[in-house]
Amino acid sequence: MNTALITGFSGQDGSYLSELLIKKNYRVIGTTRDKNKIKKNFSRAVLKKIIIVEWDLVSLKQLNKILCDYSPDEIYNFASFSSGQKMYEKPEEMMLINGDVVVNILEAIKRNNILTKFCQASSSEMFGVVSEVPQSEVTKFNPQNPYAKAKLYAHNKISYYRDNHGLFACSAILYNHESPRRGTNFVTRKITSQAVKIKLNLQSKLNLGDISARRDWMHSKDAVKALYLMMQSKNPDDYVVASGEDHSVEEFCQAAFSYLDLDYKDYVIQSKSHFRKHDSVSLIGNPSKIRNLGWDTQYNFDEIVKEMVDSDLKKLTG
Repeated sequence: MNTALITGFSGQDGSYLSELLIKKNYRVIGTTRDKNKIKKNFSRAVLKKIIIVEWDLVSLKQLNKILCDYSPDEIYNFASFSSGQKMYEKPEEMMLINGDVVVNILEAIKRNNILTKFCQASSSEMFGVVSEVPQSEVTKFNPQNPYAKAKLYAHNKISYYRDNHGLFACSAILYNHESPRRGTNFVTRKITSQAVKIKLNLQSKLNLGDISARRDWMHSKDAVKALYLMMQSKNPDDYVVASGEDHSVEEFCQAAFSYLDLDYKDYVIQSKSHFRKHDSVSLIGNPSKIRNLGWDTQYNFDEIVKEMVDSDLKKLTG
């Protein structure tokens, strides 16, 4: 039985990966800062199969103890300071969690068990204001915010430890991936949850930023399958994980509202205060390389939107 350590295991990606690995007969160790604040993304049956350990991310002592106690074959890192307005308010914490913690894990692997495999959930935001469309593994990085810069720092350290210390370390350059488990601070869940509230006459308008921005959206379940395949490959490498298709925020609105028999134009308001600084308008990934590992998306754009709307509708209506 293989053992996988998943940081941030109870979030959207960590929870789907936990379920996937349990089905594959893994022993799953999930880390969290506080056992009393685990996100409700699991059934009781699944949660009982996960060994939950507390780790505050900045404690090297705790990290080394976890690695010694459980000797994981694979480590998947989803622990992250997410990209939102707070990244501009707390750039030091952003670099600590998204950058330095990754280095600490890699260094701990080098010292404790060089055979432990590591996979980083990286971000397409590292490309920033893009130099080409679509983006691939060789596209120039041009990060435009603290989140992207911290992710790029970690990304570069992964290749350093791989090339100079022989670690099986890889980075999944993830494009936007969604599901009903996505936090409501992200634009997709903001759209689906508030569209449902509008349908139920619980609110009247939806305020958004630039709805012309285009993104490459896939399902979180598809994204975590890619990370798993990367870890099973013979040689470690970095991969763009994307659907290869782009849709605008406006299209996402149209799909969500029309599914509820509403016209988004009657409810969506663009507000300058919601526009993001230096936001790239054309983040589209080229998934050719990851497809060589046998990966492909199972969910299309409309299916993702409908699943999220149905979930939000169920939460409010029972």
